[in-house]
Amino acid sequence: MILTIIAFFSINEIESITDLSAQYWKWVIGIVAIDTLMVIPFAFMRAQGKSTSYALIKLFNVVISVGTTFLFFTALQNFPEIARYLPEDRIELFFIAFLAANIITCLIVMKPYFLKWEFDKALWKKMISYGWPILLAGFAFAINETVDKILLQKLLPMSEEDAEGMVGVYTAGYRLAVGMTLYAQAFRLGVEPFFFSQSKNENATKQYALITKAFVALGSITLMAYVVLVDFIKPYLVDKDFETAMEVVPLILIAYFFSGIYQTLSVWYKIQDKTRYGAYISITAAMLTIIVNIILIPHIGYMASAYATCAAYGLMMIVSYLIGRKHLMVPYDLKNILLYLGISISFSLVFFYFVRDRLGIESWQTYSVGIIMTLIVLALVSIKEREIINKIRNK
Repeated sequence: MILTIIAFFSINEIESITDLSAQYWKWVIGIVAIDTLMVIPFAFMRAQGKSTSYALIKLFNVVISVGTTFLFFTALQNFPEIARYLPEDRIELFFIAFLAANIITCLIVMKPYFLKWEFDKALWKKMISYGWPILLAGFAFAINETVDKILLQKLLPMSEEDAEGMVGVYTAGYRLAVGMTLYAQAFRLGVEPFFFSQSKNENATKQYALITKAFVALGSITLMAYVVLVDFIKPYLVDKDFETAMEVVPLILIAYFFSGIYQTLSVWYKIQDKTRYGAYISITAAMLTIIVNIILIPHIGYMASAYATCAAYGLMMIVSYLIGRKHLMVPYDLKNILLYLGISISFSLVFFYFVRDRLGIESWQTYSVGIIMTLIVLALVSIKEREIINKIRNK
């Protein structure tokens, strides 16, 4: 709330720094403020295992924002007496719709704010000690996600206008990797409360190892299937004019796969309150991202950014595993994890860069080979993990 007040009083300075109109910022600040206030109630739901309520309310937020946007641009335009109160700048209508959805959602989930309040100095110190490295790690993650677009704009050997167009093309290719992002995010949201609740259990490390292997096994199938279907999916996600950056898609998919594995491996520093290691790892990855982009962008363009993203998340995954072994001995099934990773990544790269080129994009031959390769990955996981699969089926 304090930062929100400061932001509103500094809105003119924010406008001059960002070159974006204050009329947009006033809505954005409100959206971000309410988003932040909802973090605690949603975290409370996850801690209580109320996954159904969590999912339904999140979905409700989307329905409200989309529905309000639809009303603004269609139905309300037929009622001049109401439409005249809406902003003339139609872009503002999107922000107002998002803000309205957030306000309604916040009213639904804000019950935890009306519980008994008391200030616990010891808990405050513990929270700050735990949280500040995560804040730094968050900044480093933001660098990994955004700095490549900024550096492309600055370092591509072409005019500013052409560079801006190239960044748009690269961003469209990036967007096509949304499938793996959603898979990793959904898995993380579901499994993090379990990690903390099981931390005192004597079999906790075995559970962590099993969950990590499950993520890699399912992710391997997801990666292969998504690479095969990406040409079918692309018309729904990007405009036809922005399809030229398709070659970055497998690399970004693999990068987000590595990021998801890193999230499951990072349990050791989270449950042991050693979050400073998360900051060290993320900052190191951010530095690698910047260095690779600066060196390679002038030579190979946006492919440098794709390689940098993949290398950064791969580094985070490997370093977290190596350091984690010294702090929490989790008996990972490294042999099968590496097998699933190796097979799915190599199959995905071979299919996308060779089979797809040789047999033709979206040809029946290409899809046939892709389906066979996906079934091989699926069969490998099913055979290797049949004991676990049978236990789940029996339960």
